[in-house]
Amino acid sequence: MFQRFIRAIKSMFGGFVSSMEDPKLILEQNIRELNDQIPQMNENIATVKANAVMLRKEVDRYQKQINEVTAKIKSAINADRDDLAEGYALQLEKARENLEHSREQLKFADQAYEKAIKVKKAFMREKDRKIKEAREALRASERAEWQAKVADALESFEAGGLDHTHNEMVNRLNEETARNEARMEIALESVDTETMEIEANAEKLRAQELVNQFKQEMGKAPKSEEKKIGIEESEQEATDSGKTVGRDRTKS
Repeated sequence: MFQRFIRAIKSMFGGFVSSMEDPKLILEQNIRELNDQIPQMNENIATVKANAVMLRKEVDRYQKQINEVTAKIKSAINADRDDLAEGYALQLEKARENLEHSREQLKFADQAYEKAIKVKKAFMREKDRKIKEAREALRASERAEWQAKVADALESFEAGGLDHTHNEMVNRLNEETARNEARMEIALESVDTETMEIEANAEKLRAQELVNQFKQEMGKAPKSEEKKIGIEESEQEATDSGKTVGRDRTKS
């Protein structure tokens, strides 16, 4: 019974915590934490490197000490000073022990440095992969949010909002346009357009005649019109002569 109660409590608090978590904020925080680990890692690697450098210097110092003590031993032996040679021999033995110990420590220090470099490279690869994955997820989330806003707008169009009003106004304008066009057609049908065209043509001919008269008076009438005028004058004279002859015959 107690275990069931504990599970129930965990489920409630777990759901509450999950509801409070913002994946975007958590991913951004993870990116910051991954980048923040690099300086600390570099500092640790520098410490390991410094230890290896210090041990290498100790090895060089002990090696130099061994060479110096060895030279002193040889000099004491050549001087038949075995007592001095024995003292230098003990120093040489101690220096060799220190050298061997330092070399062992330097070996482990170099291995630790190489391992730290490998760990850093692996961490950097994993960091870059995780950051890239997180940023892609954040960009995808931003696109999804924008698409959700567009979807909400489209749904609002279809839900009797802007789309309904838009369609209604377009239909009303189309109906009004069709009604006005129909009125125009009816008005044109009720007007005697044929008579209007005949009158317009008559006015045009009258205007042309007036222009031609002005041209004749000004002596600028075209040749074709002059011939036409001449023919008309000859016909007029012939008509007048015929009328005169007819009157003379009637009198006789």
